[in-house]
Formats: sequence, C-alpha cells, structure tokens
Amino acid sequence: MTDITADGAGAHAIGAVTRAPVKIVTKKNMITWVALAFMTTGSVASLRAAPTMGVYGLAAVFLYVVPAILFLLPQALVAAELASGWSGGVYRWVTEALGAPLGLLAIWCQFAMTIFYYPSLLAYVASTFAYVINPDLASNGLYTAIVIISVYWAAVLVSSRGMKAIAKLASSGLVIGTLIPGTVLVGLGIAYLLGGNVSAAPMDVDNLLPAWTGIASLVLIVNNFLSYSGMEMNAVHVSDLKDPPREFPKAMFLAIGLVLLIFILPALAISWVVPASDISLTAGVMQAFEAFFGFFGVSFLVPVIALMLIVASLGGMLAWLAGPSTGLLLIGREHGYLPPHFQKLNSKGIQVNILVAQGVVTSIIACLYAFIPDVSSAYWIFSVMTTQVYLIVYVLMFITAVKLRRDQPDHPRGYRAPFLGLLCVVGFLSTIAAFFIGFVPPSQFSSDSVLLYVAIIGGGVGIIGLLIPFLLYKLRKPSWKVDRSDAATGTEAAA
Repeated sequence: MTDITADGAGAHAIGAVTRAPVKIVTKKNMITWVALAFMTTGSVASLRAAPTMGVYGLAAVFLYVVPAILFLLPQALVAAELASGWSGGVYRWVTEALGAPLGLLAIWCQFAMTIFYYPSLLAYVASTFAYVINPDLASNGLYTAIVIISVYWAAVLVSSRGMKAIAKLASSGLVIGTLIPGTVLVGLGIAYLLGGNVSAAPMDVDNLLPAWTGIASLVLIVNNFLSYSGMEMNAVHVSDLKDPPREFPKAMFLAIGLVLLIFILPALAISWVVPASDISLTAGVMQAFEAFFGFFGVSFLVPVIALMLIVASLGGMLAWLAGPSTGLLLIGREHGYLPPHFQKLNSKGIQVNILVAQGVVTSIIACLYAFIPDVSSAYWIFSVMTTQVYLIVYVLMFITAVKLRRDQPDHPRGYRAPFLGLLCVVGFLSTIAAFFIGFVPPSQFSSDSVLLYVAIIGGGVGIIGLLIPFLLYKLRKPSWKVDRSDAATGTEAAA
C-alpha cells in the first residue's frame, strides 16, 4: 500500500473544495504509468493473503477469480473514470456527488480500516520474524502482541521525521518483498512437483471448485475482497502522469494482471507443500518456504526470505500510516470536523497527534492477541473487521460514479468506463453481499458462539466505522475550521 502525501491526496482534496492552488507537475516529479501500476500493485497485492486461500488448494483459483470479476474489475474501471475526471481520490468524488458529510464518512472509513489493518499486518510480521529467531513463537499470542505494539510505535517515530525515505521504501517494497519471494516460492513449487513429488493438495479437475459445507464455506471470499481493496488509493497520483486520460487506465489494467498472478500462484505453491490442516493464516508463507528450502537443502535462506517479507510489509505500513491520516487532517481543517489538538503538525509537517491517538487504539486491539488462544482466529477477526469498514467506502464509490455520470454527463473525463451502470450494480451488490457474509463465522473459527462472533465484528464496525464519524460531524464547531488560505499553507508545509 502506497503513500498518499499531503502534496497528493490532501492537496487535491482541499483544491476540490476550496479551489486552493493545484500542484504543478514538472518533469522532476512526473511518474510513468508503469511505475504507477507497480505502486498500485504494491498497494493491493501481498504474499500475506496467500495462506488464507492456500487451504483450498486448486479451488483457490476459483475463489480468487470470482471476486476479481465481481469486485476487482468494477472497482478498477470505476476508479479509472472518476480519477480521470476529478482529482483528489474518494473524498473528492463522494463530496462532489453526495456532499461533504458522506465525503467525511468515506475518508474516515479509509482511515479507520487501518486501525484493524495494522494489527493483522503486524501479526503477519511477527509470525514471519519468528522464523528468524524461533519458529515456535509464530503461534504465541503474547509475543505477537509485543511485536505489534513495538513496531507500530517505532513506525510512528520514523513517520514523524518526514516521508521522503518512507516513499522510497514503499516503492521498492514490491520488488524486494513480494515479486522476488513470490517468484522464488512458485519456482520452488514447480521444481518440487517436476521432481516427482506429490502435492499436499489434490490438483485434479474434481478439485477446481471448493467443497460446499454451507454458507460458512463462502466466508473466506470476504477476505479476498479486502485483498483486492485499494485500487482506488493511487488515484491521487493521476496528476503526476504525463497523459492521465490514457495512462491511468493502462496502469490499472496492468496492475489487475499483476495482482491476480501474485495472489493465485503463491497460494497454489503453499498448497503443494503444506497440508491444509497445518496451514497457519499468519505463518503459512514461511511454512511453505521452510518446507521447500528444507527439501532442497538450503534452509539457511529461510531467515533471508523472512527479512525480505518484513521489509515489504513495513514499507507498506509506513506509507499507509501517513496517507489516510493526512486526508483526514485536511478535511478536519476545512470543515471543522477535528478538534484543534488533532490538527497540529510537527516541524516536519506530520500530524503526529492523530497517529498517537490511532496508536493507542491499535495497542489496545493488539493486546487481544495475548488473550485469544488461537492467533489465527484473532488474525481472522481483525482481517474481517478491516474488510467490513473498507467496504463502506466502495458502497459510496459505486453510488457516486452513477450519480456523477447522470448529473454531470458533460464533465471532462479522460476515460469512460464501458457499461458503467452494469459495473456499478455488480460492484455494489457484490460489496453488500460481502458485507453480510462477513458476519458469518468461517469453519476455521475456533469459537462455538456465533452470537459472540457477530457481536465482536458488528461492534467493531459500528463503533469505529460509523459511530465515530457521526460524532465528528455532530460535534463539529465553526471555531475548529482553518481559514482557506491557512489550510493551503498547511498543506504546503506538510508536503
């Protein structure tokens, strides 16, 4: 997941509403569409999700392709049209079509989903790092909680010093921690099978479809919706392209292909060597590397791969840490949604007070890992919460696209998505279906209480995703607004 700086998302969001000066793109800060495709791929694709589908073996192909058709494709094409017509990302789009209050809800949900995203991401980091020091720690809840809290606050410290180094780390993370390890994993898997070894998961035609065990067998698809979330995030960089109307759609299509390859092939490779019953949702990637490297006699490479995966995850986390919070800061200043305490910037132009408040909540959530016996269950719960909150953004985005096409048909658009109405209907219905399916406990969930599971997921989504933005809107004060010229100055200071 990549960086949304104040110079990008924030400047565009303010410019959309206040007509502040728009950033001028020069050859120095211009990016190519291929680079944007890689940034988008890095924002969306990760090996972290592979174990979730690896338990299904060959059926993982079906379980990835169906959400791609029903959600990834509509999301990417709709975002391409909106970005080619309105700069600024989701907040600008939703505000333009549905008004500032729902624009606040959209950007808040982008920001709030990271509250759940960080614990689940850092749980993956903890289990991966365990393979460097002691693999047995991968399933230890207390160890996982300590790593989550420690790494998050270290990331806040790094972020408070500015975003230049972080942007470079996020850009290189895709190659270092995803493409290279993913290629190695798949290559070893193919060599393993060509050597006459039997796959741990059946690879015959009869296993193309997942076994039907009731509605619970569909629940894992919800996590795939989260896996595909984020294609719209890099729309804030559309003005950095030389020819946005032509190049942004090309970047999106290339990213779609790369995302599918990164998700499907490593999931299959894991299923070839690790039995489904033994796959850990947090440590499954390292389980596969450990098995392959052990088989080929190069076990000493396990810590190297682990460190590469960690670098990629931390790079993505650091980029996300300053991104949505910057958009929230600028909206809070413009409309008086945030108290002055949370509008303050440090000397580097970073909204540290927002990050600290977010860190307190993240730390509380992280502590739950120490009290839930099965780390995989905790990881799953937080992943589903992340999905549920983020899906609200897509409900608003699909409605926005239809409304803007109807209300502003002549507004200049560099790209017009074909069959926009159909795409939005399919995407909207898929999003709603995924939202409700998210309240069904998966078969792997260790608790026997369905009501407890629903209460945990529903409570988290209701409080974090809906109640807090409602309170921000209701409690806003005119005195909290920042003068438009000051807001523009603040944006430049944060850049």
